Amino acid sequence: MQDVLKALGLDKSLLGVSTGLQSWTGSGPDIESHSPTNGQLIGKIASATREDYDNVVEAAQAAFIQWRLVPAPKRGEIVRQMGEQFRRYKTELGTLVSYEMGKSLQEGLGEVQEIIDICDFAVGLSRQLYGLTMHSERPAHRMYEQWHPIGVVGIISAFNFPVAVWSWNSMLAWVCGDVCVWKPSEKTPLTAVACQNIIQSVLQANDVPEGVSGLVVGGREVGEWLSHDERVALVSATGSTRMGKAVAQAVGARLGRSLLELGGNNAIIMTPNADLPMAIPAIVFGAVGTAGQRCTSTRRLIIHESIYEDVKQRLAKAYAQLRIGNPLDPHFHVGPLIDTLAVAQYQQAVAEVTQSGGKFVVAPAVLSGAGFESGCYVQPCVAEVENHWPIVQHETFAPILYLIKYRSLEEAIALQNSVPQGLSSAIFTLNMREAELFLSHAGSDCGIANVNIGTSGAEIGGAFGGEKETGGGRESGSDAWKAYMRRQTNTLNYGTTLPLAQGIKFEI
Repeated sequence: MQDVLKALGLDKSLLGVSTGLQSWTGSGPDIESHSPTNGQLIGKIASATREDYDNVVEAAQAAFIQWRLVPAPKRGEIVRQMGEQFRRYKTELGTLVSYEMGKSLQEGLGEVQEIIDICDFAVGLSRQLYGLTMHSERPAHRMYEQWHPIGVVGIISAFNFPVAVWSWNSMLAWVCGDVCVWKPSEKTPLTAVACQNIIQSVLQANDVPEGVSGLVVGGREVGEWLSHDERVALVSATGSTRMGKAVAQAVGARLGRSLLELGGNNAIIMTPNADLPMAIPAIVFGAVGTAGQRCTSTRRLIIHESIYEDVKQRLAKAYAQLRIGNPLDPHFHVGPLIDTLAVAQYQQAVAEVTQSGGKFVVAPAVLSGAGFESGCYVQPCVAEVENHWPIVQHETFAPILYLIKYRSLEEAIALQNSVPQGLSSAIFTLNMREAELFLSHAGSDCGIANVNIGTSGAEIGGAFGGEKETGGGRESGSDAWKAYMRRQTNTLNYGTTLPLAQGIKFEI
């Protein structure tokens, strides 16, 4: 691991000094980063004070004045070079993501690949920031719309995807002409510093103004500063619904913009027409991947009564094959939860399931002994429950899968939709009518609806986000770029008279 830290510029035990052109400093108390893999201290980083934060935002404001004038394709070329740098450091950064966050090495490498992919997407986007042309009702007039950068974009990211979600926002914001101030999770600060270090040579080689890429490491207070700061045009926040509501209220009070990616309580519907050999791996990965700490993790499995017992037995057999341990070892399928607080939340949820009358098909456990010294490893579990129970309506960030029985597809869709969250959903069926109903106006109410694939994971080409308490935001692909720009309608008179709209006569 020391070789990895050294390659990423993190080989000093105490961090928090200038990292080059895009400098950031911390003069507050140290934040320690411990790996949930083994509980070991990885490194320390000085947190930001309010003065440090203000310095970063002021640098961002000054940089925006210059950066917005750089032609969009040129900004895209700079992002392309960043993508090349992430290709160069994919192994090292992916390893650090796995070690600091606890997800499997394969998932850590996959997260860095998402950065590379969104860089590629953003490069093409830099030549496609299209506006529309409209016909005017007035003769010799032309109407069109164009898109302008909005300014400083604040990015609040969560621990479960410590680098990918930052890139979804920053790469798009940069090609749109915005500048970024990033507040990473205080649980995974070193991966954030590593990302800043990786892009330094690109920023320097292209004479990018200092302040285009800002980093502010700290706790909840930094998020509050961003949310209340009128200098920050857009706050993009990923995290819990509770956090998102606080951000939305603060940003809304100053009539700013917020882009929210919050909790999920994602369900898969299993119809009698499901291809079970294909479905079971998707269900298991969706439920236990990243130890159930994805916003798209599969939380609920809604199964038709005719196949309920069969699916339950198949799941029990599949879960018995799971190997839990050090995520850097490819032998293991499941790594640790992020910390012992997450373990306590897992235990509380398990207790509530039991108190509500739930029956465990695969028993829960907190693991201890050799290889589990950090105290962050738990047994993925499966429980038979009722959809309306409060614990089932709540998102628990842990590998707990709930089994729910249904009779008609309409009932199954109603069960899926009857939770406060609305992020990801899926149905497994080979029946076209069932698939089309699920995707229709009368079907899933989620931002993501899949057929014959699971709830977990998403390609960067599509807009990512959800409805209801998931926040309504959209990131990544499609036309999500519009969130980072302001729309302007233009009317151009190339004639010799001044006709007024709606035929109004006004002569002087």
